[in-house]
Amino acid sequence: MLFGTPFTPFTPTPFTVGLFDQYPIGARLIVGMDAGFWVGNFGGIQDGVALLTNALLHSNIGTPIDGLRPIVRIPLRNITFVST
Repeated sequence: MLFGTPFTPFTPTPFTVGLFDQYPIGARLIVGMDAGFWVGNFGGIQDGVALLTNALLHSNIGTPIDGLRPIVRIPLRNITFVST
């Protein structure tokens, strides 16, 4: 006997993907999450994640947390804002 709903993979909504429509590949972006934000170059969207290249993670108060990363994969469901 099965309970609950069957597993369905995450499919990004058009609204979430629409956050990135106006930005060309390579645009410098700030992508916010609950615990901080990434600053890097937009690399596209693939398999439910946004890709940033040469990205640096910052805390909510703006101080860098870690070193520069060549590629960062941010799940679309974790994104709270996108800015330039």
